[in-house]
Amino acid sequence: MTIRVLTGITASGTLHLGNYVGAIRPCITASRKADVESFFFMADYHALIKIDDPQRIERSRLQIAAAWLAAGLDPTKVIFYRQSDIPEIPELTWLLTCVTSKGQMNRAHAYKAAVDANLAEGEDPDANISMGLYSYPILMAADILMFNAHVVPVGKDQLQHIEMARDLAQRFNHLFGQRQDFFTLPEAQIDAEMELLPGLDGRKMSKSYDNVIPLFEGGEKALREAIARIVTDSRLPGEPKDPDGSALVTIYDAFATPAQRAALRAELRAGLAWGEAKQRLVELINSEIGPMRERYDALLARPERIEATLLEGATKARALAAPLLAKLREAVGLRRFQTVLPADAKAVGGGKPTLPVFKQYRESDGRFYFKLSAADGRVLLQSQGFDDGHHAGAWIKRLKTDGAAALVGAPVKRGDGVSEIDLARALSALTAAE
Repeated sequence: MTIRVLTGITASGTLHLGNYVGAIRPCITASRKADVESFFFMADYHALIKIDDPQRIERSRLQIAAAWLAAGLDPTKVIFYRQSDIPEIPELTWLLTCVTSKGQMNRAHAYKAAVDANLAEGEDPDANISMGLYSYPILMAADILMFNAHVVPVGKDQLQHIEMARDLAQRFNHLFGQRQDFFTLPEAQIDAEMELLPGLDGRKMSKSYDNVIPLFEGGEKALREAIARIVTDSRLPGEPKDPDGSALVTIYDAFATPAQRAALRAELRAGLAWGEAKQRLVELINSEIGPMRERYDALLARPERIEATLLEGATKARALAAPLLAKLREAVGLRRFQTVLPADAKAVGGGKPTLPVFKQYRESDGRFYFKLSAADGRVLLQSQGFDDGHHAGAWIKRLKTDGAAALVGAPVKRGDGVSEIDLARALSALTAAE
């Protein structure tokens, strides 16, 4: 069974070491497994909740994309895209919003924390709280459910949002699914050993705490300067030190082998100076991310290549999103009106609607073709020529079975005046009939 894994990072600033250890590295490693289908995206809609500086958002999107690619992400083996390039996601967000209770949103951790902060300052509970902040767990649920991800790697602080996504999926399936479930119930994946990387002050590494270690920005100099500021105790060189609970040691563990971890602990207990330990941490981290930093700088110098990569990823993503959204629109009643002709006995009698039809044929050039035609005769899809009928028939079967998802790389083109959503709906109807 193929497992779909999905993760994203909010495009609200430059990436730090915590993003790399907690999300980028494990997800890229998982994406190389034969039984994993990976989705990686920049959550730029989410960034609008926190940031009103367009230049900062645009710069962050470029830097994040470059970081993923520099770290080893292979866009030919995964689906890599920007959230804002998938218009089906905000539409799904609205469908999910309409089945979400306000009480559930009132219990969201981020909203409750903002209310508590306002009350502590003597402000109105909802002062400066936007609807974006209030309802962003629904957008996050749409990100996940749009592609029916099985697994979502998250930090422990995001676990509630995965639980909310499961609740919304179950509610929508119950209300509109009838004899089918539209959504898979996602599972959170939390690394038990490395849930949250600590920052310079020992708290969770976060830009909001201003305690991060930059991943690529500023080069080795910035890395060295940040590590020098890691808070340690006041024990002098030669004095035994307790490695347990030390932010420096925890960060070291994220990059070290078991043997290296054991050795550092033993040397600290024997009196190794904190300054020397920090130097070893710089060398260890730089041995892994130094080569990536060179690739990162090269990518930033050619942003048009990153743009092309992301647009290709968006095409792949929409080939999956469009047919699912067509089914969801149909399920909730947002259907196209159909003309009922008096001569159409089936329609008048309440029979099944006429489905689009595939037709396979051979032309005078000796090659085999197929086309998909609507009930009114419009050509929705036209194939290129094939050397044998079996090859053409195999593509017809794949399109009937997989729907619009099979369009990626398919040797076909849309008919004149046929939109992506029209074609997705036609294929969705055939898939349902199959």
